[in-house]
Amino acid sequence: MQATSKSRCPLPFAGSGSPRKSLPRTSKQILDPPELGAPLTTLRGVGPATAREAEKLGLTTLGDLLYHFPYRHEDFTSSRKVGELRWGEEATIAVRLESIMLKPTRRRNLRLVVATVGDESGFIEAIWYNQDYLVEQLRAGDRLLLRGRYDGAGRNFRVTGHELMGRGEGVGEGEGKGRGRDEGRGKGGAPARRGGAEAQPGLHTTGFVPVYHTTEKISVKRLRSWLGAVRHLAARLSDPLPSLLRARMSLPFKADAVLAMHFPRTPGEFKAARRRLIFEELYLMQLGLLSRRRRYIEGRRGLELGPEGELCRRFLEGLPFRLTPDQERVIAEISKDLERWQPMQRLLQGDVGSGKTVVALYTLLRAVENGAQAALMAPTEVLAEQHFLSLERMLAGLGVRTALLSSRHTAAERQEVLAAVAAGEVDLVTGTHALIQEDVAFRKLGVVVVDEQHRFGVDQREELAEKATATGITPHVLHMTATPIPRTLALTLYGDLAVSSIEQMPPGRRETVTRLVPEDKRPLAYDFIRRQLDRGRQCFVVCPLIEESQAIEARAVAEEAERLAAGELKGYRLAVLHGQMSSREKQQVMESFKSGETQVLVSTTVIEVGVDVPNATIMMVEEADRFGLAQLHQLRGRVGRGEHKSYCLLFGEGVTDQARSRLEAMAETADGFLLADRDLEIRGEGQLFGLRQSGLPDLRLARITRDRKLLEQARAHAAELIESDPELQRPENALLRDQVERLFGDSIDWLRKV
Repeated sequence: MQATSKSRCPLPFAGSGSPRKSLPRTSKQILDPPELGAPLTTLRGVGPATAREAEKLGLTTLGDLLYHFPYRHEDFTSSRKVGELRWGEEATIAVRLESIMLKPTRRRNLRLVVATVGDESGFIEAIWYNQDYLVEQLRAGDRLLLRGRYDGAGRNFRVTGHELMGRGEGVGEGEGKGRGRDEGRGKGGAPARRGGAEAQPGLHTTGFVPVYHTTEKISVKRLRSWLGAVRHLAARLSDPLPSLLRARMSLPFKADAVLAMHFPRTPGEFKAARRRLIFEELYLMQLGLLSRRRRYIEGRRGLELGPEGELCRRFLEGLPFRLTPDQERVIAEISKDLERWQPMQRLLQGDVGSGKTVVALYTLLRAVENGAQAALMAPTEVLAEQHFLSLERMLAGLGVRTALLSSRHTAAERQEVLAAVAAGEVDLVTGTHALIQEDVAFRKLGVVVVDEQHRFGVDQREELAEKATATGITPHVLHMTATPIPRTLALTLYGDLAVSSIEQMPPGRRETVTRLVPEDKRPLAYDFIRRQLDRGRQCFVVCPLIEESQAIEARAVAEEAERLAAGELKGYRLAVLHGQMSSREKQQVMESFKSGETQVLVSTTVIEVGVDVPNATIMMVEEADRFGLAQLHQLRGRVGRGEHKSYCLLFGEGVTDQARSRLEAMAETADGFLLADRDLEIRGEGQLFGLRQSGLPDLRLARITRDRKLLEQARAHAAELIESDPELQRPENALLRDQVERLFGDSIDWLRKV
């Protein structure tokens, strides 16, 4: 089986011709025509200035141009004879120019170019608006394609587009006083060296005409002409998909698909082409992710931990509640991973308050009871400290030796903790990215939990996983997030991880009432907050998100606290919390708030995750429209953690449609998984993919909100191929391997990093 075979898609396709011959094989596959790497300036009329303008569209090479797909097509398939035109109909006519003249009107800003044109069925008057230059360009005898609308009352044809198909007698091709600047010619727009619009009749006026994103100085006609000049390169594109897969999925050749994306002959042809290219994008991505996962597992050895022991049983029996069925199921999935020699790579996702911390702590204790060490990494100092305090409380009486490693430690404190960790005198260490610094050494690291893992870059997460023993043992890693991820997004962002979800909430967890508060209702909101405080409850006030710096955010928090203390919340006990405070200061503030000494905590988003104060019943967010949906949901999760009914008050009506949609979604549901789907719809995967920070190539056509079925098919076919040909060494997979390496090799070397 060859990478390009003679079997073809059953659909008739643009560019279809005789079956292709197999490509010659070399030690390094030749994937595409070398010309695709040529700069745009190789096209005639494209100088440095035009090339710089084209860079705004992401176009620097002929290959970029070929993959600059249209966002829609105009249906210009209605071709008519002059005598067949119907009143009000938009159509294309092929005519001969008999005469042309400029006709002034009474309106100063309106000039008409009027021409008599005709064919064997009759003659008609063609009209252009404010295009005086045509009188100089066109002459009697020229053959034209005109696109426009027939006005039966005036017996004229109002032209919206035209193409010069040939010169009249005595005027050679390329002669005349001028050339249509709308045709991609004239200043900075001469025909391309390998044929321009003239070589392809009807490029702008017949069939399904592509419409592209443009710039102020590069018109859609110019782009169309450029594409017409390079369309021959599409026929020479190699096809990375094996022929058997193409046949099973009923996919056309890549060359045919790329050509049909620009110049389809039917809507069905365009649909099939788009499906083919979307599938290829998703399939290559899944191959890269699954290859990386397989190499990670097979290239490392983890500790084969024994079944659940006395320490874990005592921990579970000492909990003041029973595990939910979801927690029990996830613990069983994790336990199965831990008992294997392959190091675990699993993502645990669950809504705010769903009980992920208990599962994470159980996972860490499995290492401790097997004589190994465990580590918990959090993205912020506040969260790391909160985790450390929670672990100490939950592990009281179990004899587990814990430590906190923070970048805010003094040099002496840090050295003391490092020495204890290296000597194996610490069973469970909690910290931030400080855990992955070079001077941190573990005696025997068995399990790592990475909390709020989407806040870490791919390389940061892997650095912690590399903290192995002298014998080369790789720790099991559990990635954890309280930001639920839609299944389809998880298959792309975290396709190299096994995924576990906790969707059930513990019994008795109250849903927080969420209200959008317009500015004119602000006094009523403060009155409500005061009544809650008078009943002994507590309140969070989160200040607006300020991107400039933590110092500016800290000042904003202090100023807001002063304003509230002198105004709406005068007489109540307020405190501030922000990222510029020292670790000790933060801990003191949080202890004061937890004890009830502080009634109102005015804070930045440092309290977004991990803060647990059961008596806090009000979350007030200023300028909530400036926050993301996932972040708002996390902030809301700081309340509703006790026995009292809780409220989330969102101030800010939203300037943009997207911001208003986020706030409305927050008011409609408290289900994090539903919000994750809604967030994906509102923001689009382009912005959400920014969470990954590195490691995935961009998707050109695929949209996972729309192409879920294709994504799942791509995942299944990729898994099947990796199972049967892990290294993609078979001859029919050689082009596929080259393409996967090309896409993934420059990011974090997905296929070779072991």
